[in-house]
Amino acid sequence: MLLEILWAVVLGAIIYLYITKKKEDTLSMGDGWWGRGQKPDSEEDTAIHPFKVEASEAEINDLHRRLDQARFTEPLEDSYFRYGFNHNYLKKVVSYWRNEFNWKKQVEVLNTFPQFKTKIEGIDIHFLHVKPAHLPQGQSAKPLLMVHGWPGSVYEFYKIIPLLTDPASHGLSDKHVFEIICPSIPGYGFSEAPHKKGFNSVATARVFYKLMLRLGFHEFYAQGGDWGSLITTNVAQIAPRHVKGLHLNMAVNLTLGFKELVSILLGRHFPKLFGFQDEDVQRMFPFKAKVLYKLLMESGYFHLQATKPDTAGCGLNDSPVGMAAYIIEKFSAWTDDSFRNLEDGGLEKKFTLDDLLTNVMLYWVPGCMVSSMRFYKENFGKGIGTQKHEKISVQVPTGIAVFPNDVMHTPLSWLQKKFLNVVSFNFMSRGGHFAAFEEPKILAVDIQQFVDKVEKKHYAK
Repeated sequence: MLLEILWAVVLGAIIYLYITKKKEDTLSMGDGWWGRGQKPDSEEDTAIHPFKVEASEAEINDLHRRLDQARFTEPLEDSYFRYGFNHNYLKKVVSYWRNEFNWKKQVEVLNTFPQFKTKIEGIDIHFLHVKPAHLPQGQSAKPLLMVHGWPGSVYEFYKIIPLLTDPASHGLSDKHVFEIICPSIPGYGFSEAPHKKGFNSVATARVFYKLMLRLGFHEFYAQGGDWGSLITTNVAQIAPRHVKGLHLNMAVNLTLGFKELVSILLGRHFPKLFGFQDEDVQRMFPFKAKVLYKLLMESGYFHLQATKPDTAGCGLNDSPVGMAAYIIEKFSAWTDDSFRNLEDGGLEKKFTLDDLLTNVMLYWVPGCMVSSMRFYKENFGKGIGTQKHEKISVQVPTGIAVFPNDVMHTPLSWLQKKFLNVVSFNFMSRGGHFAAFEEPKILAVDIQQFVDKVEKKHYAK
Protein backbone atom coordinates (compact mmCIF):
# COMPACT_ATOMS: atom_id res chain seq x y z
CA MET A 1 0.00 0.00 0.00
CA LEU A 2 2.82 2.37 0.93
CA LEU A 3 4.58 1.61 -2.36
CA GLU A 4 1.39 2.44 -4.31
CA ILE A 5 1.06 5.73 -2.47
CA LEU A 6 4.69 6.51 -3.22
CA TRP A 7 4.21 5.78 -6.91
CA ALA A 8 1.09 7.94 -6.95
CA VAL A 9 2.99 10.83 -5.35
CA VAL A 10 5.87 10.51 -7.86
CA LEU A 11 3.47 10.25 -10.81
CA GLY A 12 1.49 13.22 -9.53
CA ALA A 13 4.69 15.25 -9.17
CA ILE A 14 5.76 14.39 -12.74
CA ILE A 15 2.34 15.37 -14.12
CA TYR A 16 2.37 18.58 -12.07
CA LEU A 17 5.85 19.54 -13.30
CA TYR A 18 4.87 18.74 -16.89
CA ILE A 19 1.71 20.85 -16.73
CA THR A 20 3.56 23.68 -14.96
CA LYS A 21 6.33 23.66 -17.56
CA LYS A 22 3.78 23.80 -20.37
CA LYS A 23 2.08 26.75 -18.73
CA GLU A 24 5.40 28.56 -18.34
CA ASP A 25 6.06 28.27 -22.08
CA THR A 26 3.27 30.74 -22.81
CA LEU A 27 2.97 34.30 -21.61
CA SER A 28 -0.42 35.15 -20.16
CA MET A 29 -2.55 37.26 -22.50
CA GLY A 30 -4.02 39.45 -19.78
CA ASP A 31 -5.86 42.70 -20.50
CA GLY A 32 -5.48 46.40 -19.84
CA TRP A 33 -6.96 49.88 -19.98
CA TRP A 34 -4.67 52.79 -20.83
CA GLY A 35 -7.18 55.51 -21.62
CA ARG A 36 -8.01 58.49 -19.40
CA GLY A 37 -10.02 57.80 -16.28
CA GLN A 38 -11.91 54.61 -15.57
CA LYS A 39 -12.71 52.03 -18.20
CA PRO A 40 -16.27 52.66 -19.42
CA ASP A 41 -18.93 49.96 -19.16
CA SER A 42 -19.69 50.17 -22.88
CA GLU A 43 -17.78 48.05 -25.38
CA GLU A 44 -14.80 49.64 -27.08
CA ASP A 45 -15.23 51.05 -30.57
CA THR A 46 -13.38 48.63 -32.85
CA ALA A 47 -13.72 50.72 -36.02
CA ILE A 48 -10.61 51.31 -38.15
CA HIS A 49 -10.29 54.83 -39.55
CA PRO A 50 -8.02 56.07 -42.37
CA PHE A 51 -5.33 58.49 -41.22
CA LYS A 52 -3.09 60.98 -43.00
CA VAL A 53 -0.20 63.01 -41.69
CA GLU A 54 -0.79 66.74 -42.08
CA ALA A 55 1.47 69.79 -42.00
CA SER A 56 0.09 73.13 -40.87
CA GLU A 57 1.62 76.56 -41.41
CA ALA A 58 1.33 77.31 -37.69
CA GLU A 59 3.31 74.17 -36.88
CA ILE A 60 6.07 75.06 -39.37
CA ASN A 61 6.21 78.70 -38.25
CA ASP A 62 6.57 77.66 -34.60
CA LEU A 63 9.39 75.27 -35.53
CA HIS A 64 11.20 77.95 -37.54
CA ARG A 65 10.89 80.46 -34.69
CA ARG A 66 12.47 78.01 -32.26
CA LEU A 67 15.24 77.12 -34.71
CA ASP A 68 16.00 80.81 -35.22
CA GLN A 69 16.44 81.23 -31.46
CA ALA A 70 18.76 78.25 -30.98
CA ARG A 71 21.83 78.69 -28.78
CA PHE A 72 24.99 76.73 -29.54
CA THR A 73 28.08 75.90 -27.51
CA GLU A 74 31.54 75.93 -29.05
CA PRO A 75 32.84 72.36 -29.14
CA LEU A 76 36.18 71.39 -27.66
CA GLU A 77 39.04 71.27 -30.13
CA ASP A 78 39.42 67.88 -31.83
CA SER A 79 36.46 66.45 -29.88
CA TYR A 80 34.63 65.23 -33.01
CA PHE A 81 31.63 63.14 -31.80
CA ARG A 82 33.44 61.80 -28.73
CA TYR A 83 31.58 64.15 -26.39
CA GLY A 84 28.26 63.63 -28.14
CA PHE A 85 26.85 65.68 -30.99
CA ASN A 86 29.48 68.09 -32.31
CA HIS A 87 28.01 71.60 -32.28
CA ASN A 88 29.84 72.72 -35.42
CA TYR A 89 28.01 70.03 -37.37
CA LEU A 90 24.82 70.68 -35.40
CA LYS A 91 24.79 74.22 -36.81
CA LYS A 92 24.83 72.75 -40.31
CA VAL A 93 21.95 70.40 -39.48
CA VAL A 94 19.88 73.22 -37.97
CA SER A 95 20.59 75.49 -40.95
CA TYR A 96 19.45 72.75 -43.32
CA TRP A 97 16.36 72.10 -41.20
CA ARG A 98 15.45 75.79 -41.13
CA ASN A 99 16.22 76.74 -44.74
CA GLU A 100 16.09 73.63 -46.95
CA PHE A 101 14.13 70.84 -45.28
CA ASN A 102 10.61 70.74 -46.70
CA TRP A 103 8.23 69.24 -44.15
CA LYS A 104 5.25 69.41 -46.50
CA LYS A 105 7.14 67.40 -49.09
CA GLN A 106 8.15 64.82 -46.47
CA VAL A 107 4.52 64.57 -45.35
CA GLU A 108 3.67 63.57 -48.92
CA VAL A 109 6.33 60.85 -48.65
CA LEU A 110 4.86 59.67 -45.35
CA ASN A 111 1.42 59.48 -46.92
CA THR A 112 2.56 57.27 -49.81
CA PHE A 113 1.64 54.26 -47.67
CA PRO A 114 -1.92 53.76 -46.34
CA GLN A 115 -2.21 54.63 -42.65
CA PHE A 116 -4.95 54.01 -40.13
CA LYS A 117 -5.96 54.43 -36.51
CA THR A 118 -8.02 52.19 -34.26
CA LYS A 119 -8.70 52.24 -30.53
CA ILE A 120 -7.36 49.34 -28.46
CA GLU A 121 -7.45 49.21 -24.65
CA GLY A 122 -8.51 52.85 -24.52
CA ILE A 123 -5.84 54.44 -26.74
CA ASP A 124 -5.56 55.21 -30.46
CA ILE A 125 -3.13 52.96 -32.28
CA HIS A 126 -1.58 54.31 -35.49
CA PHE A 127 -0.34 51.84 -38.09
CA LEU A 128 0.69 51.41 -41.70
CA HIS A 129 -1.06 48.66 -43.64
CA VAL A 130 0.55 48.05 -47.00
CA LYS A 131 -0.81 45.39 -49.33
CA PRO A 132 1.06 44.17 -52.42
CA ALA A 133 -0.24 45.69 -55.65
CA HIS A 134 0.38 42.46 -57.56
CA LEU A 135 0.78 38.82 -56.57
CA PRO A 136 2.37 36.02 -58.60
CA GLN A 137 -0.22 33.55 -59.81
CA GLY A 138 -1.24 31.06 -57.16
CA GLN A 139 0.32 33.03 -54.31
CA SER A 140 -1.23 34.78 -51.35
CA ALA A 141 0.46 37.55 -49.39
CA LYS A 142 2.02 36.63 -46.07
CA PRO A 143 1.08 39.04 -43.27
CA LEU A 144 4.15 40.48 -41.54
CA LEU A 145 4.01 42.57 -38.37
CA MET A 146 7.04 44.91 -38.25
CA VAL A 147 7.81 46.88 -35.09
CA HIS A 148 10.27 49.78 -34.70
CA GLY A 149 12.25 50.90 -31.66
CA TRP A 150 13.72 54.02 -30.03
CA PRO A 151 14.70 56.56 -31.27
CA GLY A 152 13.14 55.31 -34.48
CA SER A 153 9.63 55.26 -35.90
CA VAL A 154 7.58 53.57 -38.60
CA TYR A 155 9.56 55.72 -41.05
CA GLU A 156 12.48 53.30 -40.55
CA PHE A 157 10.55 50.79 -42.69
CA TYR A 158 9.75 53.02 -45.68
CA LYS A 159 12.71 51.69 -47.68
CA ILE A 160 12.19 48.01 -46.90
CA ILE A 161 8.41 47.89 -47.40
CA PRO A 162 8.58 48.00 -51.24
CA LEU A 163 11.24 45.26 -51.19
CA LEU A 164 8.86 42.99 -49.29
CA THR A 165 5.54 43.89 -50.95
CA ASP A 166 6.94 44.03 -54.49
CA PRO A 167 10.27 42.15 -54.44
CA ALA A 168 10.38 41.35 -58.17
CA SER A 169 10.45 45.04 -59.09
CA HIS A 170 13.55 45.46 -56.92
CA GLY A 171 15.56 42.54 -58.19
CA LEU A 172 14.58 40.14 -55.42
CA SER A 173 12.86 36.76 -55.51
CA ASP A 174 9.05 36.96 -55.44
CA LYS A 175 8.70 33.49 -53.97
CA HIS A 176 7.31 35.15 -50.84
CA VAL A 177 5.38 38.41 -51.02
CA PHE A 178 4.28 40.18 -47.85
CA GLU A 179 1.42 42.29 -46.58
CA ILE A 180 2.99 44.69 -44.09
CA ILE A 181 1.50 45.98 -40.84
CA CYS A 182 3.71 48.57 -39.07
CA PRO A 183 2.20 50.03 -35.88
CA SER A 184 3.65 52.94 -33.95
CA ILE A 185 4.40 51.93 -30.36
CA PRO A 186 1.93 53.76 -28.07
CA GLY A 187 3.60 56.99 -26.98
CA TYR A 188 5.58 57.13 -30.24
CA GLY A 189 4.68 58.95 -33.45
CA PHE A 190 0.96 59.17 -33.99
CA SER A 191 -0.06 56.43 -31.55
CA GLU A 192 -1.65 57.86 -28.42
CA ALA A 193 0.47 57.72 -25.28
CA PRO A 194 -0.81 55.59 -22.38
CA HIS A 195 -2.36 57.66 -19.59
CA LYS A 196 -1.53 55.19 -16.84
CA LYS A 197 1.64 53.68 -15.40
CA GLY A 198 2.82 50.20 -16.32
CA PHE A 199 2.57 50.15 -20.12
CA ASN A 200 5.51 47.90 -20.95
CA SER A 201 6.59 45.63 -23.82
CA VAL A 202 4.12 42.90 -22.84
CA ALA A 203 1.21 45.36 -22.87
CA THR A 204 2.42 46.61 -26.27
CA ALA A 205 2.64 43.04 -27.58
CA ARG A 206 -0.90 42.32 -26.42
CA VAL A 207 -2.20 45.50 -28.09
CA PHE A 208 -0.43 44.65 -31.36
CA TYR A 209 -1.68 41.06 -31.23
CA LYS A 210 -5.21 42.40 -30.82
CA LEU A 211 -4.55 44.69 -33.78
CA MET A 212 -3.56 41.72 -35.96
CA LEU A 213 -6.69 39.82 -34.90
CA ARG A 214 -8.83 42.89 -35.61
CA LEU A 215 -7.37 43.02 -39.11
CA GLY A 216 -8.33 39.38 -39.59
CA PHE A 217 -4.86 37.83 -39.28
CA HIS A 218 -4.91 34.68 -37.16
CA GLU A 219 -1.58 33.50 -38.51
CA PHE A 220 1.29 35.87 -39.29
CA TYR A 221 5.02 36.52 -39.18
CA ALA A 222 6.64 39.11 -36.90
CA GLN A 223 9.86 41.10 -37.27
CA GLY A 224 11.66 43.67 -35.16
CA GLY A 225 14.85 45.23 -33.85
CA ASP A 226 15.50 47.30 -30.71
CA TRP A 227 12.17 47.56 -28.81
CA GLY A 228 10.58 45.86 -31.80
CA SER A 229 12.69 42.78 -31.06
CA LEU A 230 11.38 42.53 -27.49
CA ILE A 231 7.79 43.38 -28.42
CA THR A 232 7.56 40.82 -31.23
CA THR A 233 9.25 38.24 -28.97
CA ASN A 234 6.51 38.91 -26.43
CA VAL A 235 3.86 38.49 -29.16
CA ALA A 236 5.37 35.08 -29.93
CA GLN A 237 5.25 34.21 -26.23
CA ILE A 238 1.62 35.30 -25.92
CA ALA A 239 0.34 33.65 -29.10
CA PRO A 240 2.79 30.96 -30.29
CA ARG A 241 0.10 29.23 -32.35
CA HIS A 242 -0.62 32.43 -34.25
CA VAL A 243 2.97 33.53 -34.95
CA LYS A 244 4.31 31.39 -37.80
CA GLY A 245 7.81 32.77 -37.45
CA LEU A 246 9.76 35.44 -35.58
CA HIS A 247 12.59 37.34 -37.29
CA LEU A 248 14.86 39.60 -35.24
CA ASN A 249 17.73 41.89 -36.11
CA MET A 250 18.68 42.37 -32.47
CA ALA A 251 18.10 39.28 -30.37
CA VAL A 252 18.95 39.40 -26.67
CA ASN A 253 18.87 36.98 -23.75
CA LEU A 254 19.40 38.85 -20.47
CA THR A 255 18.96 35.82 -18.18
CA LEU A 256 22.41 34.26 -18.30
CA GLY A 257 23.26 31.07 -16.45
CA PHE A 258 26.51 29.93 -14.80
CA LYS A 259 27.95 28.55 -18.04
CA GLU A 260 27.37 31.84 -19.88
CA LEU A 261 29.03 33.82 -17.08
CA VAL A 262 32.04 31.47 -17.14
CA SER A 263 32.21 31.85 -20.94
CA ILE A 264 32.86 35.57 -20.45
CA LEU A 265 36.06 34.64 -18.60
CA LEU A 266 37.19 31.64 -20.66
CA GLY A 267 35.36 31.87 -24.00
CA ARG A 268 38.22 33.65 -25.74
CA HIS A 269 40.59 30.78 -24.97
CA PHE A 270 38.16 27.85 -25.28
CA PRO A 271 35.52 29.05 -27.77
CA LYS A 272 34.32 25.61 -28.86
CA LEU A 273 33.70 24.59 -25.25
CA PHE A 274 31.08 27.36 -25.03
CA GLY A 275 29.69 27.05 -28.56
CA PHE A 276 31.28 30.30 -29.75
CA GLN A 277 31.88 30.89 -33.44
CA ASP A 278 34.86 32.86 -34.78
CA GLU A 279 32.64 35.92 -35.23
CA ASP A 280 31.56 35.72 -31.57
CA VAL A 281 35.17 35.82 -30.41
CA GLN A 282 35.94 38.76 -32.70
CA ARG A 283 32.96 40.78 -31.50
CA MET A 284 33.15 39.98 -27.79
CA PHE A 285 36.82 39.87 -26.88
CA PRO A 286 38.68 41.42 -25.28
CA PHE A 287 35.46 41.64 -23.24
CA LYS A 288 36.46 44.76 -21.31
CA ALA A 289 37.11 46.80 -24.47
CA LYS A 290 34.43 45.42 -26.80
CA VAL A 291 31.55 44.92 -24.38
CA LEU A 292 32.02 46.67 -21.03
CA TYR A 293 33.57 49.87 -22.41
CA LYS A 294 31.03 50.06 -25.23
CA LEU A 295 28.21 49.49 -22.73
CA LEU A 296 29.56 52.27 -20.53
CA MET A 297 29.92 54.67 -23.47
CA GLU A 298 26.47 54.01 -24.91
CA SER A 299 24.20 53.47 -21.89
CA GLY A 300 23.90 56.99 -20.46
CA TYR A 301 20.59 57.63 -22.23
CA PHE A 302 19.33 54.29 -20.90
CA HIS A 303 19.89 55.24 -17.25
CA LEU A 304 18.21 58.61 -17.73
CA GLN A 305 15.17 57.16 -19.45
CA ALA A 306 14.81 54.19 -17.12
CA THR A 307 14.87 56.40 -14.02
CA LYS A 308 13.74 60.01 -14.61
CA PRO A 309 12.30 60.25 -18.16
CA ASP A 310 10.00 63.17 -17.37
CA THR A 311 12.89 65.29 -16.09
CA ALA A 312 15.28 64.45 -18.90
CA GLY A 313 12.56 64.70 -21.53
CA CYS A 314 11.01 68.07 -20.70
CA GLY A 315 13.90 70.08 -22.18
CA LEU A 316 14.06 67.91 -25.30
CA ASN A 317 10.32 68.20 -25.82
CA ASP A 318 10.62 72.00 -25.68
CA SER A 319 13.67 72.41 -27.94
CA PRO A 320 13.75 71.07 -31.49
CA VAL A 321 17.53 71.52 -31.61
CA GLY A 322 18.03 69.62 -28.36
CA MET A 323 15.70 66.87 -29.55
CA ALA A 324 17.44 66.56 -32.90
CA ALA A 325 20.89 66.34 -31.29
CA TYR A 326 19.72 63.73 -28.78
CA ILE A 327 17.99 61.56 -31.40
CA ILE A 328 20.29 61.92 -34.41
CA GLU A 329 23.46 61.26 -32.38
CA LYS A 330 22.22 57.65 -31.97
CA PHE A 331 22.17 57.25 -35.76
CA SER A 332 25.91 57.93 -35.66
CA ALA A 333 27.00 55.89 -32.63
CA TRP A 334 24.70 52.91 -33.29
CA THR A 335 25.49 52.72 -36.99
CA ASP A 336 29.26 52.51 -36.53
CA ASP A 337 30.99 53.40 -33.27
CA SER A 338 34.11 54.49 -35.19
CA PHE A 339 32.06 57.43 -36.50
CA ARG A 340 32.67 59.17 -33.16
CA ASN A 341 36.10 60.06 -34.60
CA LEU A 342 34.51 62.19 -37.35
CA GLU A 343 33.35 65.79 -36.90
CA ASP A 344 30.06 65.05 -38.69
CA GLY A 345 29.60 61.71 -36.91
CA GLY A 346 29.55 59.94 -40.28
CA LEU A 347 25.81 60.60 -40.40
CA GLU A 348 25.63 61.35 -44.11
CA LYS A 349 27.62 58.23 -44.99
CA LYS A 350 24.51 56.13 -44.38
CA PHE A 351 21.56 58.52 -44.20
CA THR A 352 20.33 61.75 -45.75
CA LEU A 353 19.47 64.77 -43.64
CA ASP A 354 15.92 64.57 -45.02
CA ASP A 355 15.57 61.04 -43.67
CA LEU A 356 17.08 61.86 -40.28
CA LEU A 357 15.00 65.01 -39.83
CA THR A 358 11.80 63.29 -40.96
CA ASN A 359 12.30 60.78 -38.17
CA VAL A 360 12.90 63.64 -35.72
CA MET A 361 9.70 65.33 -36.90
CA LEU A 362 7.76 62.20 -35.93
CA TYR A 363 8.78 63.00 -32.36
CA TRP A 364 8.53 66.80 -32.59
CA VAL A 365 5.15 67.20 -34.29
CA PRO A 366 3.14 64.86 -32.00
CA GLY A 367 5.16 66.02 -28.96
CA CYS A 368 5.91 62.45 -27.95
CA MET A 369 9.51 62.70 -26.74
CA VAL A 370 8.70 62.25 -23.05
CA SER A 371 6.20 59.43 -23.58
CA SER A 372 8.69 57.56 -25.79
CA MET A 373 11.35 57.86 -23.09
CA ARG A 374 8.95 56.59 -20.41
CA PHE A 375 8.89 53.22 -22.16
CA TYR A 376 12.32 52.54 -20.63
CA LYS A 377 11.05 53.25 -17.11
CA GLU A 378 8.04 50.98 -17.62
CA ASN A 379 10.22 48.12 -18.83
CA PHE A 380 13.27 48.42 -16.58
CA GLY A 381 12.03 50.39 -13.57
CA LYS A 382 11.74 47.15 -11.56
CA GLY A 383 15.13 45.84 -12.63
CA ILE A 384 16.46 43.42 -15.24
CA GLY A 385 15.51 39.76 -14.89
CA THR A 386 12.44 40.41 -12.74
CA GLN A 387 9.75 40.08 -15.42
CA LYS A 388 8.00 36.83 -16.29
CA HIS A 389 8.59 37.20 -20.03
CA GLU A 390 12.36 37.27 -19.42
CA LYS A 391 12.20 33.76 -17.97
CA ILE A 392 9.91 32.17 -20.56
CA SER A 393 11.31 30.49 -23.65
CA VAL A 394 10.25 31.18 -27.24
CA GLN A 395 8.95 28.12 -29.08
CA VAL A 396 8.13 29.52 -32.52
CA PRO A 397 10.59 29.25 -35.45
CA THR A 398 13.06 32.10 -35.09
CA GLY A 399 15.40 33.81 -37.54
CA ILE A 400 18.20 36.07 -36.34
CA ALA A 401 20.16 38.52 -38.49
CA VAL A 402 23.34 39.72 -36.78
CA PHE A 403 24.61 43.07 -38.05
CA PRO A 404 28.33 43.69 -37.37
CA ASN A 405 27.98 47.23 -35.99
CA ASP A 406 24.93 46.70 -33.80
CA VAL A 407 25.03 48.03 -30.25
CA MET A 408 25.37 44.62 -28.63
CA HIS A 409 26.27 41.13 -29.76
CA THR A 410 24.76 37.97 -28.30
CA PRO A 411 26.21 34.58 -29.34
CA LEU A 412 23.89 31.94 -30.73
CA SER A 413 24.80 29.60 -27.86
CA TRP A 414 23.40 32.17 -25.40
CA LEU A 415 20.32 32.86 -27.48
CA GLN A 416 19.40 29.18 -27.80
CA LYS A 417 18.71 29.13 -24.05
CA LYS A 418 15.69 31.34 -24.77
CA PHE A 419 14.88 30.83 -28.44
CA LEU A 420 14.42 27.07 -28.66
CA ASN A 421 13.72 26.83 -32.38
CA VAL A 422 16.32 28.93 -34.21
CA VAL A 423 16.06 27.94 -37.88
CA SER A 424 18.18 30.76 -39.28
CA PHE A 425 21.14 32.59 -37.77
CA ASN A 426 23.22 34.71 -40.13
CA PHE A 427 26.07 37.20 -39.78
CA MET A 428 25.36 40.12 -42.10
CA SER A 429 28.13 41.60 -44.25
CA ARG A 430 27.61 45.18 -43.07
CA GLY A 431 25.22 47.40 -41.15
CA GLY A 432 24.37 48.54 -37.66
CA HIS A 433 21.46 48.95 -35.30
CA PHE A 434 18.93 50.57 -37.64
CA ALA A 435 18.99 47.69 -40.13
CA ALA A 436 15.79 48.38 -42.07
CA PHE A 437 16.70 52.06 -42.39
CA GLU A 438 20.36 51.56 -43.23
CA GLU A 439 20.54 48.25 -45.13
CA PRO A 440 16.98 47.48 -46.27
CA LYS A 441 17.98 45.08 -49.06
CA ILE A 442 20.26 42.96 -46.87
CA LEU A 443 17.54 42.69 -44.23
CA ALA A 444 14.82 41.94 -46.78
CA VAL A 445 16.85 39.07 -48.27
CA ASP A 446 17.38 37.58 -44.82
CA ILE A 447 13.68 37.81 -44.00
CA GLN A 448 12.87 36.11 -47.31
CA GLN A 449 15.25 33.19 -46.76
CA PHE A 450 14.01 32.74 -43.18
CA VAL A 451 10.36 32.62 -44.24
CA ASP A 452 11.29 30.16 -46.99
CA LYS A 453 12.81 27.81 -44.40
CA VAL A 454 9.76 28.06 -42.16
CA GLU A 455 7.35 27.46 -45.03
CA LYS A 456 9.30 24.40 -46.23
CA LYS A 457 9.28 22.94 -42.72
CA HIS A 458 5.59 23.70 -42.35
CA TYR A 459 4.60 21.94 -45.57
CA ALA A 460 6.97 19.05 -44.91
CA LYS A 461 4.98 18.05 -41.84
